[in-house]
Formats: sequence, C-alpha cells, structure tokens
Amino acid sequence: MTNRAFLTAKRELPGNKRVKYLKTIECRSILNKSGIPGIDFAINPYVGCTHKCQYCYAVFMKRFSGHTEPWGDFVDVKVNAPTVLEKQLIRLKQRNHISIGTVCDGYQPAEKKYTITRKCLGKLIPYRHSVSILTKSPLVTRDLDLLKQIKDIEVGFTITTLDPKVRRVFEPGTAPPDQRFKAIKMLSRNRIRTWVFVAPVLPYFTDSVYMITQIIKKAQDAGARHIMFDTLNPYPKVWKNVKRLVKKHFPEAIEQFRDFQDDSDHYQNRLRRKITDIGFKNMLPCKFAFGCG
Repeated sequence: MTNRAFLTAKRELPGNKRVKYLKTIECRSILNKSGIPGIDFAINPYVGCTHKCQYCYAVFMKRFSGHTEPWGDFVDVKVNAPTVLEKQLIRLKQRNHISIGTVCDGYQPAEKKYTITRKCLGKLIPYRHSVSILTKSPLVTRDLDLLKQIKDIEVGFTITTLDPKVRRVFEPGTAPPDQRFKAIKMLSRNRIRTWVFVAPVLPYFTDSVYMITQIIKKAQDAGARHIMFDTLNPYPKVWKNVKRLVKKHFPEAIEQFRDFQDDSDHYQNRLRRKITDIGFKNMLPCKFAFGCG
C-alpha cells in the first residue's frame, strides 16, 4: 500500500471516548494484494484501530497514512470503499482468497456507525471468492445474514488473554474474551466456520500449560474448528512498548520477556511442543504462525 491509496480527508468528524481523531477519506484502492501466505488480497475498511493493542504490528501503517498521533488515537473511515471494491471485483479473473482486517479490525467501534465492512461483505456475495475475517469484536454477529450468503467464509477471533487486568493493559479497547467466545458460539451454531487466533502468546501470562489449556477448551466449547498461535512480534517499537508496560504493571514478569528476547528460537520450540501436546490431548487441531529454529 502506498500514499497514493489515500486522498485528502473530506471532513473532520467529532471523536468518541475511544478515538481522538476521526475523519472520512476516499480511497483509490480497497482490494490490495497481500504478502501474507495463503491470502491473495486484503480489505481494510479503516486506517487505524481503536482497540489500542499495545503489541500491534500494524503501527507501521502510520508511515503510509501521514498520521503522527499515537497508534490507537485515530481512525480514517474509507467511505467509498464499497463502491471501489465493486469495481475492483469485476476485474478479477480467477477465484481468490480475500481477507478482511489485516492491518485494522473491520469491526472496531466505528463500524457500528459507518457499516463499511458490512457494505463490503454485500459486494462480495455475488462472487465465488473465499473470504476470511479476523476480528476481536462480537459486532461481526450483526452481519450473520450476509455471512450466510457467502459460500466459502470463515471468521477468526483473536484471543490474547483471559485475564481482565492483562487485557486492560495490553488491549484496553477490546471486548472481553467471554464476549468473543459467545460470538464464536453463535456463528458456529449458524454453520459459519470459526477459529481462534492466540496472538501474541505473552510470556508469563499466557504460555503456561494451565492458560493454554483453558483457551483451547473455551475455543473447543464455542465450536471453533481449529486454533492458531503466534508469538510476540520482534519489531523494535513493539518490543520497547511491551517491555515498558510489563515493567510498569507487571515487574515480576520482566525476566520471562527478556528470556524470550534473548533466545526466541529456544522459546518457540518449547512453546510449540507444549501446545501440540495440549492440543492433542484436547482433540483440537493446533496451528502455528511462527517457525522454529
């Protein structure tokens, strides 16, 4: 994605409790080629995200959007995205896998008002592309009527922690995990394929046998088809921010984070073996977004 993907903002909009800077923009492209394995094209209906996840890798989007505000304080609404998407879909000559929400959450709070993601889903219905959604919001259940009309679709929910305090520190703008599991159950009962993405696995907080087991069992009970795990992103800005928060709120955990940083390959190997064993015992397929050294 380049600067050319965005035009001048149309107008400033009043913010809400979760976002300080909210504006509408027009995009030249909404269906963009993806560099993520298994995904051909990505749709991101918004620029920025008010979940305020402190470990988010998508902070790099600030380079392309021109924003100088802290990540999580701004959202740009791509108001013409559905119209642009319709034109781009016509030009696709073969079946593709399209993912909604690779550098933003398509169901963050702004979606409740602007319904850009919902309108984009409507444009996808006549086509035979496979579609995936990744979100942290139960708002996706609002669009169950449209999801049922897309023949090949799956919805993934990111679950980082079950601990309320840890969630408030690391992802203060997100819905509680119980609401996300409830949404998984609703979608699963309506024959929508669902899965859980544990990302990132946080040393000390979510990498114990007990916590991994609890997440796997909750995913299984909710009807998730599989569960995928990923570790912390090594981007310097991410690391600096995460370690700052750990030192401030959870000083007892700082050594475990240093161990991961000092020998991430060893940590990932141990974590993979642990998760594989727990998943096998609970009969839920476990996948991994991280490699092993």
